[in-house]
Amino acid sequence: MTIALLSASGIALLVAVPGLRPVLRDAERVNLWWLVLGVALEFLSCVSFVVVFRMFFDHVPTVPAHELAWTEMASGALLPGGGVGSLAVGGLLLHQAGEPTRRIVVRSSGLFFYTSAASVAALVGGSILLLSGASGGRGGVLRAGLPLAAGVIVTLAVISITALVAGRTLTSARGKVLRDTADGITEALHFVFHPTWRGLGSIGYLGFDIAVLWATLGAAGYHPPIATLLLGYIVGYMANLLPVPAGIGVLEAGLAGTLILYGAPAVPAAAGVIVYHAIAFWVPTAGGLVGYALLRGRIKRHIADIAAAPDQDSASST
Repeated sequence: MTIALLSASGIALLVAVPGLRPVLRDAERVNLWWLVLGVALEFLSCVSFVVVFRMFFDHVPTVPAHELAWTEMASGALLPGGGVGSLAVGGLLLHQAGEPTRRIVVRSSGLFFYTSAASVAALVGGSILLLSGASGGRGGVLRAGLPLAAGVIVTLAVISITALVAGRTLTSARGKVLRDTADGITEALHFVFHPTWRGLGSIGYLGFDIAVLWATLGAAGYHPPIATLLLGYIVGYMANLLPVPAGIGVLEAGLAGTLILYGAPAVPAAAGVIVYHAIAFWVPTAGGLVGYALLRGRIKRHIADIAAAPDQDSASST
């Protein structure tokens, strides 16, 4: 209901405000084949997440692991905070299935930092392209230098967590969470330096999703330079950290505003972003709802089997 109201409010705003009506007209005129391409690319992004998810949760049986991965993606699309919210939902479901808390935190944080590394690499790469002039887009020291500095600082800060925890005995609840998070970072770094084919899932998860934005912008008649696309996507997505369900409104504002900052024309950028968010929302949500329905039934049966086990043992002993 909340999502429906927010969607209706956004459409009403586009219709009511004269300056935004060209955006709505552009969104209505997008090329159908670009949209089909966008949906296909988003599906490939979701499949890529399933691949990298299995790298960290290889102990979970294949079918439930796929269902859980799709459920996490749907949670990320629906809940405020994006990826953080999805990990919380996934952790809760794993806990209900009997997974040890420490392993949940270690593997989930490892997955989070490993997939985030691809975003940081894209941010740094886009900044270098913009600074070098190898790609078009509106450059400048601040526009290119600040994202580059942010990427380097974030990388050093994450790695320093492992150094902070190393050799220390942490007994408090917060200390244990910090230790488990540091172990997750260590596991992510292990996969960075000892890559497997499943690690390509992290690149595909991000890369195909960025390609969806490229396709929807193309559908609106704008073909962005690679640096504009990368920085517009990575920097713009930070708006999704605001506590708004499904990121409706704030994600559009963040992506469109950042793309415009890096040289995109306003109307095609806004129209392309609106269509992008619709695809990026519905594809993982539809798959995740199916995955959750199947997974929830599986967890209920698992809990029922655990509850029945003592009775079976006592019956066999008599």
